[in-house]
Amino acid sequence: MIRIFVDSGCDLTQQQASQLGVTILPLHVRFGEQEYLDGVTMTPDEFYTRLIETDTFPKTSQIPPFQYEEALKSEMQTGDEAVVLTIASRLSGCYHSALLGTKEIQNVYTVDSESCSMGEQLLVRKACIYRDQGMGASEIAAHLEEERSQIRIIALLNTLEYLKKGGRISAVKAMAGRMLGIKPVIQIVHGEVSLLGTARGSKSGGNLLMQYVRQEGLDLSEPFGMVYSGFDDHMLQKYIKDSACLYEGKDPSSFLISRMGAVIGSYAGNDGIGFAFFAKSIASK
Repeated sequence: MIRIFVDSGCDLTQQQASQLGVTILPLHVRFGEQEYLDGVTMTPDEFYTRLIETDTFPKTSQIPPFQYEEALKSEMQTGDEAVVLTIASRLSGCYHSALLGTKEIQNVYTVDSESCSMGEQLLVRKACIYRDQGMGASEIAAHLEEERSQIRIIALLNTLEYLKKGGRISAVKAMAGRMLGIKPVIQIVHGEVSLLGTARGSKSGGNLLMQYVRQEGLDLSEPFGMVYSGFDDHMLQKYIKDSACLYEGKDPSSFLISRMGAVIGSYAGNDGIGFAFFAKSIASK
């Protein structure tokens, strides 16, 4: 049997993971002296409440090697193979922890997703497709490593404040953003968060997202999905409606939708939206 393990940075719920036949290992989230397990001992609502109501910026820490070792040994049986997919190694140490924790276990293949949130989740879902097609773990890992460069993930945030708290931009830029009503647009490139641009208001920001998707080319033959941060998805639903021209008549009820977890949610704050997809501009080359 092929076992698939992934960290909570992919923003799958435990229920979704169970339906896919995937095991999720939670990242650690720390607010001051208090530490929680992402999605286990701290729910998304509790995370965003603390993020918004306290001055303490959360820190996420990698899954320790021994937790990878324990998880695999408890689930793998004689003859099993495993694919371990991790959040981008430039965002977290999970990839190196997984390598250390599984080095004594045979037939385990660890893949750095070079992404996070829905971008990482897309690779998880591709791994499940390949598993169900009968591929072995080494072949699945090779496909994922080849395809990860095709994934694009972009997000429109409601504020620059949390990017400032996380050290991604200067306090001066954050103050200017508050004064001018600027909405930042970020992307994940090779596992790093970067500021793609800014927009005056949500409508302009949504247009910038659509321009980026058109530029890269949305491959509708591959899975794609959206994410949102905060307590509800009202901003995301508006974006889906406004960007209907991108989906060529696909039923929005079939779209993959998740809530951002602690990793990207820390920088997004409330009312952020994101889109992850496989780019035609890469696939066609």
